[in-house]
Amino acid sequence: MSVPVVELAGINTVFGREYVHRDLSLVIGEGQVVGLLGGSGSGKTTLLREMLGLLRPAAGSVRLFGVDLQEPDQVLQRNVRRRLGMLFQHGALFSALSVFDNIAFPLRELKCLDEDWISRLVHLKLAMVELDASHGKLMPAELSGGMFKRVALARALALEPELLLLDEPTAGLDPDRSQNFVDLIGALQRELGLTIVMVTHDLQTLAGLASHVAVLAEQRIIAFGPKDQVMTVDHPFVTGFFGADRRKLL
Repeated sequence: MSVPVVELAGINTVFGREYVHRDLSLVIGEGQVVGLLGGSGSGKTTLLREMLGLLRPAAGSVRLFGVDLQEPDQVLQRNVRRRLGMLFQHGALFSALSVFDNIAFPLRELKCLDEDWISRLVHLKLAMVELDASHGKLMPAELSGGMFKRVALARALALEPELLLLDEPTAGLDPDRSQNFVDLIGALQRELGLTIVMVTHDLQTLAGLASHVAVLAEQRIIAFGPKDQVMTVDHPFVTGFFGADRRKLL
């Protein structure tokens, strides 16, 4: 049996005296595209940050590819972190760097590639997100909303990750650009065999991408499984989230 890509066990997340997660567990297998749903303040983005290693839970373990993120071996930690990419909700591009340099940034951090190889890889990543090499000269402030998202995605894919974390990937996009971006992510997921965990509140994004759904409520994962099964779960949040659109999405 293959090692899970993500394994959360007994996660407690506490801010001050307030519990956000309590004894939360979740196992995500290779190639799954998991939509993480939950109400406002339920800790969805916090959970992504714990998967990324930016936050450490008060208790429990976060394992990626079988490696505990609290593993003291720094080389092992670094190798695991190179196997994942993150697309933040607002892109988080460096405003003072060009598109080219934003995508090149994680490649340069490796300190093992010359500028010729970095240039080739940046242009490859731009092509993957359907942008031209000429777009590399632009600054983030010159990009449309759709282009900004694509550049952020190209940077997230710079190190050829196996796991991609997405925080509200279509936030701020109009319906047409949103659908185009969903189609692009779906095509890349199939082509690259990515495992994806995404926070989204958008039904069409969920319908277009997710193979599985995890529902975060009552400080834990109350339901996890294939999308069509989770949508039929009798729980107030699930019923309220999908509402009358349930049948359209099945």
